[in-house]
Amino acid sequence: MSSAIYKRPAVPLHQLLGRLLVVLWQLGRLSLTLLSQGSSKDPQVQKRLGALLLSTLTNLGPCFIKLGQALSTRPDLVNRDWLEQLTRLQDDLPSFDHDIALATIEHQLGAPASNLFAIFPSKPIAAASLGQVYKAQMHDGRWVAVKVQRPKLHAKLVLDLAVIRLLAQFTGPFLPLNLGDDLTAIVDEFGNTLFREIDYELEADNAERFAALFDDDPSIVIPAVERMLSSQKVLTTTWLDGVKLQERSVLEENQLDPTTLVKAGVIAGLRQLLEFGYFHADPHPGNLFALPGGKDGNGRLGYVDFGMMDMLSNDDRLTLTDAVVHLINRDFLSLGHDFVRLGFLQPNTDLSPILPALEEVLGGQLGESVGSFNFKTITDRFSELMFDYPFRVPARFALIIRAVVSQEGLALRLDPDFSIIRVAYPYVAKRLLAADTEELRRKLLDILFNSAGKLQLQRLENLLDVVGQDGSPTDLLPVAGAGLRLILGPQGHDLRQRLLLTLVRDGRLNTEDLSNLAKLLRRRFGPKRLASDLLAKLSS
Repeated sequence: MSSAIYKRPAVPLHQLLGRLLVVLWQLGRLSLTLLSQGSSKDPQVQKRLGALLLSTLTNLGPCFIKLGQALSTRPDLVNRDWLEQLTRLQDDLPSFDHDIALATIEHQLGAPASNLFAIFPSKPIAAASLGQVYKAQMHDGRWVAVKVQRPKLHAKLVLDLAVIRLLAQFTGPFLPLNLGDDLTAIVDEFGNTLFREIDYELEADNAERFAALFDDDPSIVIPAVERMLSSQKVLTTTWLDGVKLQERSVLEENQLDPTTLVKAGVIAGLRQLLEFGYFHADPHPGNLFALPGGKDGNGRLGYVDFGMMDMLSNDDRLTLTDAVVHLINRDFLSLGHDFVRLGFLQPNTDLSPILPALEEVLGGQLGESVGSFNFKTITDRFSELMFDYPFRVPARFALIIRAVVSQEGLALRLDPDFSIIRVAYPYVAKRLLAADTEELRRKLLDILFNSAGKLQLQRLENLLDVVGQDGSPTDLLPVAGAGLRLILGPQGHDLRQRLLLTLVRDGRLNTEDLSNLAKLLRRRFGPKRLASDLLAKLSS
């Protein structure tokens, strides 16, 4: 989604300067208060500061509310007393006049709400930054969510984005993370996203496309769009009767397992980035619901609000998969090249002084287990590196980083011991070993064989190790079955050819690699090993 709906906002100078003074005054006053009182140990002071932060962002309008929503998913960055206030920005904002909402519905849909719906309430059930939602009943008895856009939204966004872009232009060169003038490009990307988000016809398309992608996933629920009751400023979808993903205790009271839901969300996010190249860029708790049911009865995850979606190019998607694999194999030279391909490093960058730093930051953090890895720690360490090395953040990755960080913040809130990489690694490893697409088969060959055609068994063992960390050792059995089908089936022609070339190499018969492969498979999939691992899992 790279269409330039928004680029450089053109607003009258007097409006721009007037709004700039208001923003600087309110943010300056807020900053001074937080700096002077933020270290206080008094809970009442912290609660008052949280309320001030909430009211300031709310008063400044939709653009700044979006910033607060992003912060509301980061318990590791924001004081808990402030966090409780910021979560109200997700769907607990002041509503606009009900009569205006009714007039918008009638103008957009061609008839009064009282005619279109059997029951239409007198007030919204939730209000967010760009619109408010009503729970209405259709004439056939079904309940629906009717989202109505706030009035005069376009003009407000244009003005605020002009102010933010001006601030970015002046402050960008002085900020860390080596953003420089690219900060304005990130603001432009944010603007593009916001203007797509206020087009509810586009959101309806997004919802239907997203639902089709997860049609085979019983753990994910997407509401259906009621096209006859939707337009550019009104969107009607089926009602999801669930619990918001905010507090672990509330989920447990409803017999819903937080860890199951978090894992479902992370795997869904990985599928969006690494399989589909199309992702929900705003996964904050107000847009995610826990519903009963699911594979083991522990709950399903429901997505709503499909205004902030984005696409990942095929090259970027494959490179991200490569980067995870290179992390698994601790191949930091290839990882450095991945950063270049993704645009975090310039093509002519000398990688030799950067590789030891990458190994220190990523290798040291990963250690012997992926369990201790979290993006907050890594991004903190990278912030230090970016003062010394030429890393930069490409504008097209701003939403991806926001989505991943929001997802991890939500996961940590519901399960403080959760590690996003502990789910990501096995997911990528299973997909590679199953190799059910042409692109994955090519990647598997690149992993298993070096440039000389020799089997790299340590890399195969790394992948099997990672799959085994995902819970039950029996998770290896479906992977082994998929691998066997690949070797014997028509799609495994290239793999069989490579194995044959390994057997006959340098003009002579060479059985060492295949013998070692057989030993590895016996070691991994022997009955004693599987039984021992399964008993160990059951006893724990």
